Amino acid sequence: MSDQPKTIAVIGAGIVGVSTAIWLQREGHKVILIEREAQAGEGTSFGNGGVLASCSVVPVTVPGLLTKAPGMLFSRNQPLFLKWGYLPRLLPWLRRYLSHGNAEDVRRIAAAVKGVVGDSLNDHLALATGTGAEKWITPSDYLFLYRDREHYEGDAFGFGIRRELGFKWDEMERDELAAYDPAYSDVVGFAARFGDHGRISDPGQYVKDLAAHVVAQGGQMIQATVTDFIRENGRLTGLRAETLSGADTITCDAAVLATGAWSKALGEKLGMQIPLETERGYHLELWEPNLMPRAPVMVASGKFVMTPMEGRLRLAGIVEFGGLEAPASQAPFALLKRQLKEVLPQLTWKEEKEWMGHRPAPTDSIPAIGEVPGIKGAFLGFGHHHIGLTGGPKTGRILAQIIAGKTPNVDVEAYSPSRFAT
Repeated sequence: MSDQPKTIAVIGAGIVGVSTAIWLQREGHKVILIEREAQAGEGTSFGNGGVLASCSVVPVTVPGLLTKAPGMLFSRNQPLFLKWGYLPRLLPWLRRYLSHGNAEDVRRIAAAVKGVVGDSLNDHLALATGTGAEKWITPSDYLFLYRDREHYEGDAFGFGIRRELGFKWDEMERDELAAYDPAYSDVVGFAARFGDHGRISDPGQYVKDLAAHVVAQGGQMIQATVTDFIRENGRLTGLRAETLSGADTITCDAAVLATGAWSKALGEKLGMQIPLETERGYHLELWEPNLMPRAPVMVASGKFVMTPMEGRLRLAGIVEFGGLEAPASQAPFALLKRQLKEVLPQLTWKEEKEWMGHRPAPTDSIPAIGEVPGIKGAFLGFGHHHIGLTGGPKTGRILAQIIAGKTPNVDVEAYSPSRFAT
């Protein structure tokens, strides 16, 4: 597209959508932000782990996953769950997903992911400064907790890839970890500490404040469900949507599809066959705890994150496959509580809240960012698996630059929607 001001519709008001909207406004464009919920940031952008996890570039599909996964599914103490009735629908996606469980693909994926998450704290500060939402951003360390050094060395492959990509961390034995943060039990005997990370102390409110800034800067926000795209001579000219008052047409010069795990069906309207699944994630919030960890941590044995937030401690993680419609399961919450008791046995709290949401999971673990081939003015921005909050601001900036006719400072070829074209 040219660099002349346009009217851009952004479909989805999660972190990717609002980030795109803000950067588009800074490029001089008029923005229409469309969200099916009553408010912005009510989906995964509300329920995520809250960590700006720049080092989380290694996909789940590391070598050896294929042999480990069946045992994980049948263990009550492993963070992988499946609603078995969904398995026939899942299998085509799962075969393609597991095919990337080799060293070459993992290195390729990690390098691509780093391009959108590798400087997340500064990306969030650049996005939020001056919006009123910056108060929710807290620079912090990010720790990976292990039983002992041997347990840590079991993840040597992933840490080796991080080292190849330029990440650095400190190795902390039990005594050093206890001096850094005495909260953890003796079960935690080793930690890898990454500096220059960050956390969001209220992710849902953070996104709402960013969306409010879009409106304050002249953007329009509409509660609607987009059902189709209007095209003329190979160019997008508008959207069909169901609003609170009925069917409507939204005129625009371009549109960005950023509806996370719900993007597959609308992508098909654009001629995309997107191998996208929902990676169902869970969080448990413990309000008014008697202690708070010093920094967000990944508990490696359970693959879940504990993040200090405003008035509460949030435990988030778990992978469950079961589609977009099934209700939450109780086993993931029970697992989070059991594992919490191991690492923070003295923790008490006054109230707890449960949540389940949907992460957008493409088979190749790389987000789709860019223009749809063959349709001028149609753009995609989704597919970040469990690191959407981390990569949202950079994704939005890349999209705004592409729409403005500028060249982003990262190689965008890996994210191209052309890999999903029919």
